[in-house]
Amino acid sequence: MRPTGILHLGHLLGALKNWAALQESYQCIFSIADWHALMSEYANAQELRGYGVDMAIDWIACGIDPNKATLYRQSDVPEHLELLMFLSCLTPLGWLERNPTYKEQLREITTRDLQTYAFLGYPVLQAADILLYKADAVPIGEDQLPHLELCREIARRFNSIYKKEVFNDCKAILTETPRLLGLDNRKMSKSYGNTINLSDSEKEVETKVVSMITDPKRIRKTDPGHPEECNVYSYYQTFAPEEAPAVHEWCSKALKGCVDCKKNLSVHINKDLQPIREKRMQLENDKNKIEDILKAGAQKAKVIAQKTMQEVREAVFD
Repeated sequence: MRPTGILHLGHLLGALKNWAALQESYQCIFSIADWHALMSEYANAQELRGYGVDMAIDWIACGIDPNKATLYRQSDVPEHLELLMFLSCLTPLGWLERNPTYKEQLREITTRDLQTYAFLGYPVLQAADILLYKADAVPIGEDQLPHLELCREIARRFNSIYKKEVFNDCKAILTETPRLLGLDNRKMSKSYGNTINLSDSEKEVETKVVSMITDPKRIRKTDPGHPEECNVYSYYQTFAPEEAPAVHEWCSKALKGCVDCKKNLSVHINKDLQPIREKRMQLENDKNKIEDILKAGAQKAKVIAQKTMQEVREAVFD
């Protein structure tokens, strides 16, 4: 995960809850991908270190356990960049130029110049992140499947060129992400200013939920609503599924207004966020401990990374 800003509900539902569950069954390695962040945020690099520490706090507060999984900062393990160099030498330019995510981000992100060598090559760094630890599986959404397939192609090309099976194929663990849009019905993103953050106070959550866009067809309180078209109802399905049928009835029959509905929703969201807030407050008071956790994780990661790089160098140079 790239440390480019404050984490929000989209991160919690789209990744962190799944990661916390996976660490019970897998040997998990979680990377604060600050090299990846630098590829797009190079002009504001001074913020990345602080965001990285805040990200680790959120991870732990959401259930990632440093005693079960390895948490580390990507830039603390130099083997990532070393393997990137080896893989960059053999990755055809055409493989990168056809990457659909690359084309999409060039179109959509206009506030930063992404026409750079590094940004074009970020899928190669992703491949290095995976192959460095010889991962058996990676938890991703469907939109990341082309990246994982590119990783496989790069691994196969390396093995083929150097006539040695250094890397194996890696499978995807597809993450089912609940439908959760931002406050304005667009994708939840800090760049849109439409997020509910994991660090928001109860009052901030209440204020943000009240501002949510609702069913545009329901103009007056007495007008019947259309829950399936209302973003607020989708939040109920995620945060209070047991109450969703009642919400559907009072909305579609105009038994309750949107303001009351949203105030009630904020109670449920705050209930879910409260244990995270409490844990965050404890961790924020001891950021030195967070740095110690990341440094210890980097040492664990290096043991694996250095062994892999020894195999890579032997395959290439011997």
